[in-house]
Amino acid sequence: MTETLTKHERNLAAVIHASTFSKFFIPFGNFILPLVLWTANKKEHAFVDANGKQALNFQISLLLYSVVLGIISIPFFVGFLPDIFDFDPFGFNNLNDLNISFNSSDFRFGSWLLPFGIAGLLQGSLFIVNIVYTILATIRTNEGQSFEYPITIKFIK
Repeated sequence: MTETLTKHERNLAAVIHASTFSKFFIPFGNFILPLVLWTANKKEHAFVDANGKQALNFQISLLLYSVVLGIISIPFFVGFLPDIFDFDPFGFNNLNDLNISFNSSDFRFGSWLLPFGIAGLLQGSLFIVNIVYTILATIRTNEGQSFEYPITIKFIK
């Protein structure tokens, strides 16, 4: 496939994948820049059309996965909210009786920190997957190879 692709097509497809990193500088830049580049060039080059769809589908899928993880985390936060504010390790409930004691039951971090830790690790893994596979896609498309992202839902066909 490398023989039939021009250098311009390969570079344009690689720029579409790399433009998803613009989210670090522009809000929703990971959607706006690839969408603009893809729509401007999709009718002229089939390779650019396919890679633009791949990049946008991957970014939309990652956004969906992040939103779902956030929604799943909400019940844990709301359920453990009273435990967070019922934290009194120094015994200042009664100011006349200064009782400084540390019991394991005073620290309730274990009951609400575990779900947030798991959700945070999953969000972090989505971030790393985004970085790694976007770099791989940029390199492969610049070489003229087709690339398909994993865990992608095909919203744009």
